[in-house]
Amino acid sequence: MKAAVWHGEKDIRVEERELRALKNNEVKVKVAWAGICGSDLHEYEEGPVFVPSEKEDPLTGDTAPLTFGHEFAGVVEEVGSDVENFKSGDRVAINPTLTYGNKPEDLDPYDGFAFIGLNTDGGFASHANVPESNVYHLPEPLSLQDGALVEPTAVAVQAVKEGGLVFGDSVAIFGAGPIGLLTIMAAKAAGASKIITLDLSETRLEKAKEVGATHVINSGEKDPVEAIFDIVPEGVDVSFEVAGVEPTFKQAIETTKPRGTMVIVSIFAKPIEWNPFQLTGKGVRITSSIAYTPTSFQQTIDLMASGQLKPNAVITDQIELDNIVEKGFEALSNDKSQAKILVELSGEK
Repeated sequence: MKAAVWHGEKDIRVEERELRALKNNEVKVKVAWAGICGSDLHEYEEGPVFVPSEKEDPLTGDTAPLTFGHEFAGVVEEVGSDVENFKSGDRVAINPTLTYGNKPEDLDPYDGFAFIGLNTDGGFASHANVPESNVYHLPEPLSLQDGALVEPTAVAVQAVKEGGLVFGDSVAIFGAGPIGLLTIMAAKAAGASKIITLDLSETRLEKAKEVGATHVINSGEKDPVEAIFDIVPEGVDVSFEVAGVEPTFKQAIETTKPRGTMVIVSIFAKPIEWNPFQLTGKGVRITSSIAYTPTSFQQTIDLMASGQLKPNAVITDQIELDNIVEKGFEALSNDKSQAKILVELSGEK
């Protein structure tokens, strides 16, 4: 089958790759659509970050080269002998998080922690074999394109839950890329009264307003800290660091009110320099979130099916697998008007 395979930094190749044999507990999915994620872009631009390149992944036992892609949905084509809850023809979304599964539900994402599509073969291919426990039914009226957006939306849902956001809270979101935009939607659905979004791109800030931001700030034109305090003099209740750079990390803490919460959602591919005394003076709580619990993943599907979350607004392009490097990864690297690019596999709606 044709697949987009990660070989190294700036080295993703569309090539023929054999699908592994289906295990008894696995479901064979004919992939319809797959999204390019910010973490995929990190791996392309400066990886490996998650991809096991020098030794086998301790949870999956795999090593690069690997079929990329962890945001995907499709139709069940075949099931292993031990699979009980799925059958051929079922429309499904994939939760790519793999764990050992030995901890309570709320700690499950951190019990081992690996991803289908980063630590083992994923969805930038015509087919993918995945464990039954990672497969979720996709209800009407959701399309298979919607299904490819469940995973990144679940990241935002979990981040909002981690922040303890309650009805009426004010929030600041640093970074208006795909996850930042989805965090705006999740914060709005959770009842945030003020949603302040910051970015360097006017195009992204316009998109932020479209999806629910009440205030937008161009960090290149205004001092972010002063601008936020002009809107919320005491500081925001919850801030979300979704940019992954040192300045926004510090600004997120600075603009959070005393005893408020800052949530790290982004991936920092490199260390930053930071003095923890910034926390001591304000009592700001820092938490972090990169994945989601199985419950949050299902809740995301339910919220999308009910219309409370409509993440398809973040889609900016649809491309074919053959063009995934030039029109996918390179476009995301160089064109800040791009947010979520979907890769068409079967193209079934």
